[in-house]
Amino acid sequence: MNPIAFDNSYARLPERFYAHQAPEPVAAPGPIRVNQALAAVLGIDLVWLNSAAGTAVVAGNATPPGADPIATVYAGHQFGGFNPQLGDGRAILLGEVVARDGQRYDLQLKGSGPTPWSRGGDGRSPLGPVLREYLVSEAMYHLGVPTTRALAAVTTGDVVARDRFLPGAVLARVASSHIRIGTFQYYAARKDREALQLLADHVIERHYPEAGNRDNPVLALLEGVISRQARLIAQWQLLGFIHGVMNTDNMLVCGETIDYGPCAFMDAFNPEQVYSSIDHGGRYAYRSQPGIAHWNLSCLAQALLPILDGDPDRAVAQAQKAIDAFPEQFLQANAQGMARKLGLAEIGEQDTALVEDLWQLMAQHQLDFTLAFRRLADLAHERDEAGSCVSALFEFPDALHPWLDHWRARIAQDALPGDMRQAMMDRANPVFIPRNHLVEAAIAAATDGDDFAVFHRLMDVLESPHTYRADLALFATPPQPEQIVRQTFCGT
Repeated sequence: MNPIAFDNSYARLPERFYAHQAPEPVAAPGPIRVNQALAAVLGIDLVWLNSAAGTAVVAGNATPPGADPIATVYAGHQFGGFNPQLGDGRAILLGEVVARDGQRYDLQLKGSGPTPWSRGGDGRSPLGPVLREYLVSEAMYHLGVPTTRALAAVTTGDVVARDRFLPGAVLARVASSHIRIGTFQYYAARKDREALQLLADHVIERHYPEAGNRDNPVLALLEGVISRQARLIAQWQLLGFIHGVMNTDNMLVCGETIDYGPCAFMDAFNPEQVYSSIDHGGRYAYRSQPGIAHWNLSCLAQALLPILDGDPDRAVAQAQKAIDAFPEQFLQANAQGMARKLGLAEIGEQDTALVEDLWQLMAQHQLDFTLAFRRLADLAHERDEAGSCVSALFEFPDALHPWLDHWRARIAQDALPGDMRQAMMDRANPVFIPRNHLVEAAIAAATDGDDFAVFHRLMDVLESPHTYRADLALFATPPQPEQIVRQTFCGT
């Protein structure tokens, strides 16, 4: 019996979509962590994955039966500038697995050696970026955000040369697919209409089967991607998550979050917050993310024009109408999420001042994003259990008391029982997020001291982000001034 049951649909596309590429072996692979729950969903043999043989496959030292390793090619706008050829520079798609839920998932090795699209790089990953992506992607999953996930991580026994010599690692990443806006852009730039149609047909069959029954399947595909991205970006905004590198090659058409390089969750609320060390102009600041998503989706629409309609004018009109729907879809998803965060059945026009005043006050007083909303959940209804609220970690300053009075009056108008409101708010307002200083501490302990206990402990906490425990207060506490992380970095 094969430990992984592969069925590799992308590799059945013509070879101009990818290059056959085996992972490059490493010196001495060693296990870091296995995601047992995800492996079970994928139907992967847990005993095997936890064994030396499973570690060897994740490291790239062995190829399991049925795998068909490939590196895929794509293009992309990076910080607004178009690069016509990018591609998997340090990632290899082992193959696809049809999970027990009937869904198809990619299994990719990240940091597994050079490919034809490494652009002079070594194709490797230092340990730090692998741990960061494992922590943040899994945290996003448990927060309810569509995301790529981490199946396993291993050390390599090799060193990676960056600004200093660092231990190497490989991440086994799982996604509904790794097809990007930039994948469509690659073939559009080459005026390869046949490839565009093949790719669109593949994505429709895999991710948007309902689009195949529409009069214009490609238009339905575009509308589906726009809808998913509107909901996704709203979820980012509602959690204070800043992606950091929203290039078109980092937006998946399946609607999942990908690329956890210079990402971060905000501590003190600042709508202009930027963490990425390479985002010098603030293009991808927190406030800008919805607009950037809109811009990226317009790039997808442009790439699809040759197959959208035989009449160029009709194609442009259809694409424009689809793109113009994004702002309203985002605002609707954001309002629905904000209603849950504030304990309201819905956000109406009468609530505009309530919401805008809160954002202004949070920015003015630099309130911790996560704890401010979680404290509202505490205040929505008196909690029964001692130690279940965050009052010891956060209290609203006096300047917000008039706003709180306004909010209390507003929720009193809703018929929702207090305990149900509080439960709804708890689900919308996590208490444990992968705070930057905690992630950096886990990386430092592993990189500099070969100590993975900090990483494992943090990952365990992040698997239950909505249930506060006083004994875990350290993981909910904002950073001290000397702990504040001001910049995050790409993993390359």
